[in-house]
Amino acid sequence: MATTYKPRTAYLLIGSNKGDRKAFLTQAVDKINRMIGRVTEKSRLYETQAWGVTNQSDFLNQALAVETTQSPQKVLELILKIENEMGRMRTEKWAERTIDIDILMYDNFVVKEPNLVIPHPELPKRNFALIPLMEIAGEVEHPVLHLTIEEIYFDCNDPLDVILLDEK
Repeated sequence: MATTYKPRTAYLLIGSNKGDRKAFLTQAVDKINRMIGRVTEKSRLYETQAWGVTNQSDFLNQALAVETTQSPQKVLELILKIENEMGRMRTEKWAERTIDIDILMYDNFVVKEPNLVIPHPELPKRNFALIPLMEIAGEVEHPVLHLTIEEIYFDCNDPLDVILLDEK
């Protein structure tokens, strides 16, 4: 018998910098809705330079709030399945990709496992994640730093520009 969990909110960041970026994000939202849980909120689309390996195409990013009854580990398993189905090739760290899906936070859970750390450890350093997340969850408190997403953003020193592309 499958274990059922109380509905929780997972905050995800989806991104693409290869091919039809907008179409890949739309497809990812559809798959997340079907496989992980109901997408209850979506940020607008933002474009940013690649982080880490910078000599590649710019990313299109979007933050999502997802109501899910899946465990954090199951959410990760399903994310990896979605990325694989959408043609993500894991050749090298920070390489170009059709789709990238990160778990930024999962309610107020703190998870430290070999294959999964929640909240995402790099979140406080990355405007490309903080700005879209702030749009849909600015007042949500980070369970480790005990600051809101908005407060974390104002403390962030990331110099990369995050450009709003549309109004939803």
